Amino acid sequence: MIFDSRACELGEGPLWHPVREQLFWFDILNRTLHSQARSWSFSGYVSAAGWISRDELLLASETGLIRFDLATGTEHAVAEVGSADTRSNDGRADRQGGFWFGTMGKKAEKGAGAIWRWHRGEVRQLFKGISIPNAICFTPDGTAAHFADTPLGQVMKVALDAQGWPVGEPEVWLDLDRAGLNPDGAVVDAEGRFWNAQWGAGRVACYAPDGAFLQAVETPDAPQSSCPAFGGPDLTTLYVTTALEHMDAEARARHPASGQLFAFPGTAKGLPEPQVII
Repeated sequence: MIFDSRACELGEGPLWHPVREQLFWFDILNRTLHSQARSWSFSGYVSAAGWISRDELLLASETGLIRFDLATGTEHAVAEVGSADTRSNDGRADRQGGFWFGTMGKKAEKGAGAIWRWHRGEVRQLFKGISIPNAICFTPDGTAAHFADTPLGQVMKVALDAQGWPVGEPEVWLDLDRAGLNPDGAVVDAEGRFWNAQWGAGRVACYAPDGAFLQAVETPDAPQSSCPAFGGPDLTTLYVTTALEHMDAEARARHPASGQLFAFPGTAKGLPEPQVII
């Protein structure tokens, strides 16, 4: 079902704020943060968020990280990351109170991006040479992280130490390249299942902790599914952002729900998004 009909050029980064019990999501290319009640416009691209407090979000922005006050609309730079030719993309808080986010070339130039982590006042580059960073999410116990470089069609897994920093080298956990699937945003549910939006396939696919395919939830008339999140008072609604980007007038007419936000109640039980420690 359609949860919000405001069409996003590039919908991304849905976040269910567990204190406010409110959903937030982004239209990256229109530099906008949406909620059910209102929207906020920014001077640069914004793409993903974690919650700091009831009224403050940490935003991944075109130039790094921003502390944003929802009540006043004020912004404070937290960390500068990237260059004039890059922007942020996917991101999510980890179980240790850190925040992972990706950067990429504004024209998706090959290898121009990276994956970064903010943790207790420090921002550190974790992985470089990334073209389109996506699928950042974490196992329920916080001992491992997933991420993907979408054009490669592979979802990686890397072990984490007690502070949430990567240990050793990432390994391919799920290879979607042979199936022609493009891993976009992802989230892990309370049972450790991996839910992955697959750009161009119009679906969010669910995989068991061992990588076995379980099921898929389709986004009708919106092939460019981009990112899922669990929310609602009981965390059993799957929200999915979609996009209009790269679609010509004929494609937009053929897929009229593109760019809109979907909601699928009773899909699975999610986990509360962790609080980001500043």
